[in-house]
Amino acid sequence: MLRINLTTKLFAGFLLLLGLFVGVVTLNYRLAEQVLRNTRLVEASQRVSAEGATLLRNIIDMETGYRGYLLVGGEQFLEPYYGGERELTRRFATLHQLLADQPEQRARLDSTEHLFGQWHRYSQLLVSEKRVARRLNPSQQGLSEMPHGRLAEGAVGKQIMDAIRYQMGGFDRAETERRDAQRQLLTGSIVRAQRLSIAVSVLALVLGLLWAAYLVRLLAGRLREMLGLARRLASGDYKTQLASTANDELSELTEALNSMARTIDLNIGQLEARNLELDQFAYVVSHDLKAPLRGIESASRWIEEDLSNMGKDALPPHIQEFLGLMRQRVHRMENLITGILALARVGRVAAEANEAVFVRQLLREITDTLGLPSGLRFELPFLLPTLTTNRTQLQQVFSNLISNAVKYHDHPATGTVSIGCDEPDARFYRFSVRDDGPGIAPEYHEKIFVIFQTLVERDALESTGVGLAIVKKIVERQGGRIWVESAEGAGATFYFTWPRQPAAARGAVGATAASAALVVRQPALSE
Repeated sequence: MLRINLTTKLFAGFLLLLGLFVGVVTLNYRLAEQVLRNTRLVEASQRVSAEGATLLRNIIDMETGYRGYLLVGGEQFLEPYYGGERELTRRFATLHQLLADQPEQRARLDSTEHLFGQWHRYSQLLVSEKRVARRLNPSQQGLSEMPHGRLAEGAVGKQIMDAIRYQMGGFDRAETERRDAQRQLLTGSIVRAQRLSIAVSVLALVLGLLWAAYLVRLLAGRLREMLGLARRLASGDYKTQLASTANDELSELTEALNSMARTIDLNIGQLEARNLELDQFAYVVSHDLKAPLRGIESASRWIEEDLSNMGKDALPPHIQEFLGLMRQRVHRMENLITGILALARVGRVAAEANEAVFVRQLLREITDTLGLPSGLRFELPFLLPTLTTNRTQLQQVFSNLISNAVKYHDHPATGTVSIGCDEPDARFYRFSVRDDGPGIAPEYHEKIFVIFQTLVERDALESTGVGLAIVKKIVERQGGRIWVESAEGAGATFYFTWPRQPAAARGAVGATAASAALVVRQPALSE
């Protein structure tokens, strides 16, 4: 079955809209031509009527001047006569050109021109006789002493002029009727142009909207399917697949997403298997490492007991000190192995269910468990939130920070540890653990969060250098961050942000890199 790909559909839609646009423009152009043509015909008819009216007025002016001259004999009466005589030749020629495609009107104009020619010859004859009579007898009046005066007395000129008026009246009525018909055609063409233009524009708009709605629905549906696939992938359903039978460009994208899902599923499976192997390896190694350590501790005690049983002076003080130091180092090694395992297990063990945690109560439980020095002041703010989160992880963070504040304090019996809380934005709470201890130099603010880093000699203060690394990993897995603000001799304040809502479940994708990082031991700041 032949399938049309998405590009072809988009191109077809573009061509459809372009064709509709061209059609609308062409139709409007044709309709505009028709309206313009009718408008020109109406204007031409108006000009014909105006020229005809002007021609008749010139003839009447000639007649008026001619009659005035015959009656009075003043030459000034002949000015409109001669002026009309000069204009009429041009006006008849102009009307003949304007009426080239109107034979009926041309016939009326020819009749009028013929009648005017008769009247013109008649009037010229009488004007000439009047001028001769006036020259012979300056006191001559009216039509006396004019050989053809009887023609004027017989109203020949009036009859000719009446015929001219009749012809021009018919000419004007015919032109008016013709102009009214052209105006009706013009009005009809304008209305037709408006209706057709609106109809075609609406049709083009509807077809364009229908095609656009079809494409939007097609694209939106396909994109929603791919968005659903992406969300299922983000939620951890890596075995999901999306079927597509459209055989277009989005189908290629769908297949790429399916391939990515299969690849992620395969990689996640491999990572889970390797993480399981790492967990098993860690437990085996810890058991195998702790067994000889326990043997060393037991052997040191046996040696101490055997030598003590041999006599009061059989166990020199320096040997007893060495044996105690040996057991101390063994305990340190056991604590170090336990800390490494705890760091490796952060985020890899099955996530505990989130629960409502009243932070004030949690902190009271922590201080009761840690057993703070009797003289140490532990201050809590008036308001502390209740949030839904992983109680164990939040407890572990606070426990490490509070125990470090007490452990590294130079005068814990009179010191102060303060807890703070504020809301920097709508997503996180910002907690702080402040102490008035010796402080931390700025150059060590980042290094203290690296595994195995300590600021105090291990023999002076027992520490594995793992606690802050565990805290940093827990906070970052919750989507927050942790940092310290301090200076030497000015105490230290550890800040960390914690989400208001439960952090989204995270897979174990980053566990392999975190576990691998454990095998690279960072150099300690002090040994």
